[in-house]
Amino acid sequence: MMELMYQDKGGSTAVLGALQGCIDLGIKKNIIFACAFADNAIGKDAYKPSDILTAMNGLTVEIGNTDAEGRLVLADTMTYVQRNYNPKKVAYIATLTGSCIVALGKSTAGLFSSEDDKGMVSGFEKASEDAFEPVWHMPLNDEHRDSVKGKYGADLSNLGDCRWGGACHAAAFLERFVEDNRPWAHLDIAGPVTFGASENGDATGFGAKLLLSYIDKCI
Repeated sequence: MMELMYQDKGGSTAVLGALQGCIDLGIKKNIIFACAFADNAIGKDAYKPSDILTAMNGLTVEIGNTDAEGRLVLADTMTYVQRNYNPKKVAYIATLTGSCIVALGKSTAGLFSSEDDKGMVSGFEKASEDAFEPVWHMPLNDEHRDSVKGKYGADLSNLGDCRWGGACHAAAFLERFVEDNRPWAHLDIAGPVTFGASENGDATGFGAKLLLSYIDKCI
């Protein structure tokens, strides 16, 4: 399905859209915008199922599914940004899982955060209303965290231990890369970017207005 992967960069393009919006509106806030890219191609150096990789923060990761590459790229990007810029809070956005589409349908993004980060949840819910880009607060608990533990000696697996709750498993995986207990939020926008596409097949650009509204009114 590589022909569909052009829309799978929807998270990074939303970040670029929000950056351009901040520039155009002259918003004067200290925000770090980071985009993570991976070439979805086959080569002799490509990883394989059951490989064990070491992430930038030192955690080891078993490869349960080679198509779950986005969370690996996001994980190292989160580590890089936190260690180089020490942000007060972290938000990331990605077309991460088909499971989120199963849970929420074509037009609503999944919103994940730790239990202590109600401020970020309420902020994104308010930004969602203002931007007309719907989100729904999804659960993240110990069942999901246990599901992504490594099975063969690694710290983590990039695939949950069952097919149920895949979007929650992905969020639990990424939670392990949040450092210093800083507030964080994760937005899974797979549905509204891809299957919520316009009639001519173009990606929707979902997320840019949502991020811009959050930056403008909630930071």
